[in-house]
Amino acid sequence: MTSTSTVPDLEPAGAALAAAVAATDPGRLDAPTPCADWSVRHLLAHIDDLVTAFTAAAAKDLGPSTDTDTDPATRRSVLRPGWAERLPREIGTLVGAWRDPDAWTGMTRAGGVDLPGDVAGVVALDELVLHGWDLARATGQDYRIDETSAGIVLGFTEQTAADPSPLFGPAVPVPDGAAAFTRALGLAGRDPEWQPPGEWAAR
Repeated sequence: MTSTSTVPDLEPAGAALAAAVAATDPGRLDAPTPCADWSVRHLLAHIDDLVTAFTAAAAKDLGPSTDTDTDPATRRSVLRPGWAERLPREIGTLVGAWRDPDAWTGMTRAGGVDLPGDVAGVVALDELVLHGWDLARATGQDYRIDETSAGIVLGFTEQTAADPSPLFGPAVPVPDGAAAFTRALGLAGRDPEWQPPGEWAAR
């Protein structure tokens, strides 16, 4: 999917997610998110797990963090204390780990799945981008992602949508001519127009 001379820089996506985490009001931890059945608390726990897993995957440091499913629906993950201060730093560490060209070579593992390093890097970028939007939308924040990251995520979601066992839920139709990121959201099973319902919308 990539060559070591053209590997994506995860910094813009990481910065956008880190900013969304840092600005999340702890009073919204029980708010719903665009991810069905996930609260903001579940989403942050998932982000916490995936950041640890994909940082280790970049270093080929295979072990418990790369072997375990990071889906909070199956793990019942508990959001660890100090997330608002800790997670932005750890996201920065993840970004740095994927700036090493060696991270994009050979084989590695994440979520208990063995995969090539270049694929793992794109999956890491996809996770940062999509969950950055999920968190920002659930907590009433603006969210902007750079065009390069949006294009890579669109390519990834187009590939996974064609897979016999799709990674995401059913695609959500978007208008013809929609921007790359809007199309990626739809292919990733997200409604680009989603807003927090009821009492959460007014906060």
